[in-house]
Amino acid sequence: MLAVRLDPSVEDKLSHLAKETGRSKSYYVKEAINNYLEEREEYLLALAVLEKEEPWTSIDDMRKELGLER
Repeated sequence: MLAVRLDPSVEDKLSHLAKETGRSKSYYVKEAINNYLEEREEYLLALAVLEKEEPWTSIDDMRKELGLER
C-alpha cells in the first residue's frame, strides 16, 4: 500500500474527475503512475547510472577494446 499527499488543488481536480466519470481516484493515480513510468523509466535508470560517477569509456576506446577500430 502507498499513501500519497496531494496539494489541495490537485486533490480537488482528482475528486471532481472521479465524481464526473464514475471512476475512483485510485484508478486515475494508478494510470498516471503507469504512464509516467512507461515514458520515463529508462531515462531515469540511465540517469541513476550516470549519477554514480563511475569511470567512463570513450567510444573510440570501446571500439579498440572490441576490435572494431575504423
